[in-house]
Amino acid sequence: MAPTLLNRLTDSSALSLGILGVGNIGLVHLKSAVAMPGVEAVAAADAVPENRDRAERAGASRTYDDYATLLASEELDAAVVALPPFLHADAVEQAADAGVDVFVEKPLARSTEEADEMLATAREAEIAVGVDHTLRYQPDMAGVKTAYDEGRVGHVPYASITRLNDGPLGRPPAEHAPPSWPLDREAAGGGSLLELGVHCFDVLEWLFGELEVRDASMGRTLEVDVEDAATVLMDAPETGTTVTLHCGSYQWEQLPEVNTRLRLEGVTGTISNRDHLPENFYAGAAKSALSNVASRFTRDEPDVFGPTFYLQAHYDALAEFCDAIRNGEQPPVDGADGRRTLALAEQAYELAARKRDADADGLETPEVTL
Repeated sequence: MAPTLLNRLTDSSALSLGILGVGNIGLVHLKSAVAMPGVEAVAAADAVPENRDRAERAGASRTYDDYATLLASEELDAAVVALPPFLHADAVEQAADAGVDVFVEKPLARSTEEADEMLATAREAEIAVGVDHTLRYQPDMAGVKTAYDEGRVGHVPYASITRLNDGPLGRPPAEHAPPSWPLDREAAGGGSLLELGVHCFDVLEWLFGELEVRDASMGRTLEVDVEDAATVLMDAPETGTTVTLHCGSYQWEQLPEVNTRLRLEGVTGTISNRDHLPENFYAGAAKSALSNVASRFTRDEPDVFGPTFYLQAHYDALAEFCDAIRNGEQPPVDGADGRRTLALAEQAYELAARKRDADADGLETPEVTL
């Protein structure tokens, strides 16, 4: 963390926060910051005029049409990087030049090589890097960890996690054309494994320690340049657990149905995240979802915490990051954690590519000589 930050912050002053990108998740972070005690959302930046208008209605004091101008114009303690992945490295470099700590949306970067460059820049500038891995902040995941840590099912030889959604194309009928970058491997770094799988890697290592990738396969249900399904087999040497991960962006979401499944198969029983959903979750989430749908007709902004189960986790992740910055501490989910998830994804991609190449070689027609 930059020494100048420690000089600016006092126990009585609010932490000044800028939001770089206020499209979808960036607006969630902005609304979280506006509702957060001890935090002032001083400015937001986005290239899209409609997004800037939404940010102003949501409570941003000032808006800019590009994040570099915001960072050069405002005196910030920290910034949320909620931009497409291909802009993360530049945004972190610009923040480092301004001595501003950063909370970066996942994936941290498009590759471990890019992440290493970003983290080196941050170390040189003495700024902190946090990453928005939110599954561990969901109450059902926290419930699983508590039960596991307390040894309620004993040794866990096998665990599985599934994370599905409807991806950038959304649920039909589409109201707007989707952004192009999520389907561009160069811009996004990958498909479902980087969009969803990195969350799963993070929560699994939170539970079992470092993972080792043993096998992987990638799939496409649509004719796009990135995978929309991924399956990964892993071992957790520290706990002697075999783990399977499946993620995909091929299944329509129907809130308030939870689209994440985590099961730990122990010697005395099973721990499931579904057993740790908040009380009255479905009724509360359904009410919030209906309220958000109604807001489309009244032109009100949707409730940032509805359904609370999902979006409260983003609030809690940002709040813990801000607390760490305010106290001069390392963020609870830091750049090293974000890089670790990228390393696991790269191992999975490499194994899947090897298998694909081997299968292609096996299908070659042998040469016949007469």
